[in-house]
Parts: sequence; C-alpha cells; structure tokens
Amino acid sequence: MSAVAGAGHGGSRPDYVREVAERLAHGMERAVLAFPLTPFDADGGFAEGASAAYLDHQLASEPGAVFAACGTGEFFTLGLDDYEAAVRTAVQRAGGRVPVVAGAGYGMRLAADFAAAAERAGADALLLLPPYLVKGPQSGLVEHTRAVAAATRLPLIAYQRNQVAFTPESVAELAEVPNIIGLKDGHGDLDRMQRLVRAAPDDFLFFNGVPTAELQARAYAATGVRAYSSAVHAFAPEIATAFFRALAAGDTAAVDRLLDGFFIPWVSLRDKGTGYAVSLVKAACRLRAAETGVDVGPVRAPLAEPAPEHLDEAKRLLAAGLDLVGRHREQ
Repeated sequence: MSAVAGAGHGGSRPDYVREVAERLAHGMERAVLAFPLTPFDADGGFAEGASAAYLDHQLASEPGAVFAACGTGEFFTLGLDDYEAAVRTAVQRAGGRVPVVAGAGYGMRLAADFAAAAERAGADALLLLPPYLVKGPQSGLVEHTRAVAAATRLPLIAYQRNQVAFTPESVAELAEVPNIIGLKDGHGDLDRMQRLVRAAPDDFLFFNGVPTAELQARAYAATGVRAYSSAVHAFAPEIATAFFRALAAGDTAAVDRLLDGFFIPWVSLRDKGTGYAVSLVKAACRLRAAETGVDVGPVRAPLAEPAPEHLDEAKRLLAAGLDLVGRHREQ
C-alpha cells in the first residue's frame, strides 16, 4: 500500500480537490515531504528575500510537496501578514512544480482567517494544526475540523498530535467531507494508526509526521503508510533525500548507516533542549549559511537559541551525516 490507504471512496470530491489530492499522493510516493523554516531578519521580521533563496535551496532536492508556515516554520509566532507573505513566497518559488500546503490553526474562526489568507496567497491545500490548548471530545474535534473545511475551498489535511487523537470512526466521518483529504499523524501509536488506515477510504492520504519521522519510517510502512515529513530536510535535504531513497530501494545497509551515524544521535541531541525540534533545526541551517548562501535568521520567542555545546555537537553530526551521504554516492 502507498501513502494512500483504506477501503474505498466515491467520486464526490470537486475536481480541484481530487486533482490536488492526486498530486499530493504522487509526491508522497516519490519523495520526502518538506517542512521549510520561516526566515526572519535580525529584528525578527519576516525576511522575504532570504525566504526565496532558502526555498530555492529546498526545492532543488525535489521534495514531494512543500508545507509552508507549519510547525517547523514557526506558525505559532506568525501574524496574518507574515503568514500570507511566507505562503505566497513558497507558492511563487515552487512555481507549480510541487504542491504547496499551508498551515492553519488555533480556534475555528482564526483557522478560517488563516485559510482565507492561504487562498489569497495561492496555496494548494491546508494542514490543520491541532486547536489551541483545549482538549475536546471526538464530536468536538470532528466538528472543529468540518467547520474549518467548510470555510475554505482548499483541500484540508487534519493533523493529530498532543491533545488531538482521532478514533477510526472519526476519521471515517471526516473522510466523507469532500475537501478533507488526509491525516498527518504525530503520535506514533502504530496500533491506532493501523486501525485508522483500515477505517479510511482508498484515496485518503496518511503520512507519518512524528518528530524526526525517519526513525519510525520502516514501522509506519508496515501499516501501509510509507509517506513521511522530514524536519531534517529543512537544514540537510541531502541527508533526508538519501534516507528516503535508500528506504524506498530496500537498501537496508544504507538505511542503518544513516540511522546509526546521524538520525539516532540527532534525536538524542534534539531531546537535550526544550523547543529543539525547531530551534536546533534553524540553528543547523545557519551552520550551513556559508555553504548555501542562505541565512534563515533567529527563532522567535518563546523559542530560544540552543546552548553553545549543543551547537558544536550539531555541527559535528551534520558533518558526519553529509559524509555518509557522500560516501554512499561514491559506492
């Protein structure tokens, strides 16, 4: 089974929604999903020029799709103006080569405002982040997701993590909404994932979105979900792409080398600091500024910069990962 898994869906979707879902399904099968950073300048403002250059570097590795202004892109710090500019820049740089999915979140009314901004910016689809703070029952989570979907013409992918965990029944209900096309999983509960996959229609998209998804990619594939997002792609697309290709080719030795030499120690480093799932990624991207010519700038509060000793370790791991990729190419 591919990124698309389940039991069958009618032809009730609008043509535009079906077209975007098919493009996303194709992208998920052929490449890793990119979740780019949002560059800021020294004063903390959105840096449009740096964003364009950074996105060009991301797109050069030909990801399956670009998810702009989502969690790795510090959605939680963006005002509507920043957000719309960030999404528009991603759409312009992608130039139709790959789908651009924009983050949306908070309560249903604010999420609808972000959805409208994403439409104006030209996004192809939305990723609906979990609602702010509140933990609701399944009926409330379904209604929230349906309400945001009803407020936009864009296809919508729901994102479950933290306080949001859908049941198979809820996923089946959401899949009946014409413009709800998939689910990103951030929990890593493979028992639940298997049941969600079996409850969903054939054209419903699933992908693994746990932090550093590469560590669980093989296990997710056993449930029929091969697609995954990669935070590593945000600073080292060479490493992320090499891992994806090795996994797709069944090159177990290369997968194990990258896991042991880079991904597992990277997760150990990431777990040493609060907020490192984003701030360490952005710092690692800055470590490559001299090489790539792109400066993504600082994170915004409440995130903070990693400790100096952790930056030293990140630099060492990055070099080790790139070296592994280089040696694999020479074989």
